[in-house]
Amino acid sequence: MPGTPIKLTWTREDDMQHDLYRPASYVKFAGAVDAEGWPLALSARVACPSFMGGGRGGGFDSTAVEGIHTLEYSIPNFYVDWRKADAGIPTTFWRAVGYTQNTFFAESFMDELAAAGGKDPVEMRRRLLAKSPRLLNVLNVVVERAGWGKAPAGHYQGVAVVNNIGSFTAQVAEVSVVNGKLKIHRVVCAVDCGHIVNPAIITQQIESGIVYGLSAALKGAITIDKGRVQQGNFNTYDVLRIDEMPRIDVHIVETDNNPGGIGEASVPPIAPAIANAIFAATGKRLRKLPLKELI
Repeated sequence: MPGTPIKLTWTREDDMQHDLYRPASYVKFAGAVDAEGWPLALSARVACPSFMGGGRGGGFDSTAVEGIHTLEYSIPNFYVDWRKADAGIPTTFWRAVGYTQNTFFAESFMDELAAAGGKDPVEMRRRLLAKSPRLLNVLNVVVERAGWGKAPAGHYQGVAVVNNIGSFTAQVAEVSVVNGKLKIHRVVCAVDCGHIVNPAIITQQIESGIVYGLSAALKGAITIDKGRVQQGNFNTYDVLRIDEMPRIDVHIVETDNNPGGIGEASVPPIAPAIANAIFAATGKRLRKLPLKELI
């Protein structure tokens, strides 16, 4: 009857195929190391749609480059450029916004710089983070708790760090690759989110962010054919299954700093930590997400 409210709920297929999506992004990096093998220069040229709903209002979109232009490494020569590339697909925020993809790009490339200079990835980061004590501290905590360089035979480690939403996070992933099959055995995470109110909630958010990030890093592909999203439900858009779940160890670093966010803190580092561990295991650089189909 007229004036009666009606609740309409989309099917999952309608929802997945008529949504707003995380922007696709392409980044071209260049870098150099000095005579002693330490990073001397880094440039990143980013091409992606705007995260701000397709660029509402025009102008520069800082979210398109966050995670790259916000890097805290002391590299003498540093350049970041963004050009809007409109793919005609509606876009919006995704958990951790630009950091999700840009931390993957940047932390993977930092490992490439370490390899180019013949440096251990942790030692290189330690040197470059001398002016970022909070990020350096969580890096030191995570490599100690993960036993960096002491993984069991056949297991390999990768590291990544990030400062986003006011919190500082470092992760070490431990993986194996046997006959082209990836197994993630353990993820160790250290986080400094400032003043702590409820450590149980912090641990839960860190764990959930890692699971969320793993699903996207390993499987989360949306493909489009003739203008239509091909995935419609979890039979075609897979997520991490219980038997694929690694052990997660969370270490909260207590400080007197102002509280930061926590719900998105652990999402960005997991993809590069996994990719860097895969390189340690196979010698193969993975520069595209999702990772699993590329091994």
